[in-house]
Amino acid sequence: MLRDVVHQHGALHAENDKLRLLIRRLLRQQFGRRSEQLSPDQLQLGLEDLEQSVAENQAGQEAVEAQQGRRRQAPPRRNLGALPEHLPRYEVLVDVERRDCPCCGGTLHAIGELRTEQLDIIPAQLRVRVTRRPRYACRACESAVVVAPAPERPIDGGMATEALIVHVLVSKFCDSLPLYRQAQMLARQGVTLDRSTLSTWVGRACWWLTPLYDLLVGTALSAAKLFADDTTLPVLDPGRGRTKTGRLWCYAVDDRPWCGPGHPVAAYVYTEDRKGLRPAGHLAAFRGVLQVDGYPGFKRLAGDRADASVVLAFCWAHMRRYFYEFHASTQSPLAAEVLAQIQALYAIEGQIRGHPAEHRQQVRRERSRPVVEALHAWLQVHQGRVSAASDLAKAIRYALRHWPGLTAFLEDGRVEMDSNVVERAIRPVALGRKNALFAGSDGGARHWAMAMTLIQTAKLNGVNPQAWLTDVLERIVSGRTKTTELESLLPWNWRPDADLPVAAAA
Repeated sequence: MLRDVVHQHGALHAENDKLRLLIRRLLRQQFGRRSEQLSPDQLQLGLEDLEQSVAENQAGQEAVEAQQGRRRQAPPRRNLGALPEHLPRYEVLVDVERRDCPCCGGTLHAIGELRTEQLDIIPAQLRVRVTRRPRYACRACESAVVVAPAPERPIDGGMATEALIVHVLVSKFCDSLPLYRQAQMLARQGVTLDRSTLSTWVGRACWWLTPLYDLLVGTALSAAKLFADDTTLPVLDPGRGRTKTGRLWCYAVDDRPWCGPGHPVAAYVYTEDRKGLRPAGHLAAFRGVLQVDGYPGFKRLAGDRADASVVLAFCWAHMRRYFYEFHASTQSPLAAEVLAQIQALYAIEGQIRGHPAEHRQQVRRERSRPVVEALHAWLQVHQGRVSAASDLAKAIRYALRHWPGLTAFLEDGRVEMDSNVVERAIRPVALGRKNALFAGSDGGARHWAMAMTLIQTAKLNGVNPQAWLTDVLERIVSGRTKTTELESLLPWNWRPDADLPVAAAA
């Protein structure tokens, strides 16, 4: 009887510990910070309000000193000469009222001037493009009337130019402004447009840009090393009166960390579900290294290749997350030891980022491999020492189960330690999803994937998506660039006009 009581007491105690751990984890997820860094710099957000207060106090002090006729000992810091050269400039002349010398009364003459620059803004201004086509007639026969053919429009009979259509597209999918908010912004300038009209513009633009989107997707999937991940995308399901959960798959290429020859691409593809056959279909012709998380569909894809044409490289950031969550909730020294070893690996990666693949591979074999082997031995030893039901044991089992893919970066200098490249590419989707709530249909979700592919790829290549897509749409609509010449319109091949800014928005 006593033994049963002790056993029951121990079970209840373990259950209470588990519930406390779960409560702390939920509280941290709800109210705590989301960063997984051990020593994150979280002061910036809090400092913003403090800096505003300091600036307000300084402004008041300067006003008092100006009234008392005192001058500041140290001039304020200003941004002199750092404004971009491509920005248009206008001048404001501030001259003296009289040109008589205050000493002798003689006439003053100019010996130079003091110039300062300030960043100014003109709010977005709508304008009307008037296309004039003169008509000509023959005085001799009076039967022939000649007029230039009307230029092609992205929307037959539509009022919007390519620039305005692209502005709506970029505002929605790059700046996360839903169409109803854009309609409200246009209304403030006296232009009343229904949201359905803006939706029509987006759909027509996507139709014109589909060949370029297909080319970008094909370019990404033909790479020898690919990042892959997916995220949810709520889609309206009118038949059931609610939304369904679609998936937005992202396939990213970024060879810059190892000085590779490829250009960065982020290609998005929409599917109605997350079945393993979806990525298998997308990657049917793929051959190379696929860097992913632990999604079983990717494992099945690699396992089904009898020729081992797909090599999986797993993500250390995903593996680390399980140890971090346990450490954040329990302050476990065992989890802290794992995190310290992973931090040491990332420190090595930071030193070799941007070097050729051969150099990265050599350094990893000399410096990273001993750390990885020691960590592997540590995980094997402690797997049997901790409770099998604990979250720490689950984290250890996850790491050991994915160990071959986690160590793939040691043998290939092209492989990264994590899949953060594609994680960063997916992050903008979350903000747009939060503001728009859902896509209106499967077709709208495909437009989402198409626009995100074009915009994010342009940004990865340092190209302004507004300027690029406006020029691309004009060339495609006018027929100046044929379907067989779309290679010239890819962001890394595109050559803008001299007056177009090429710097990408952040």
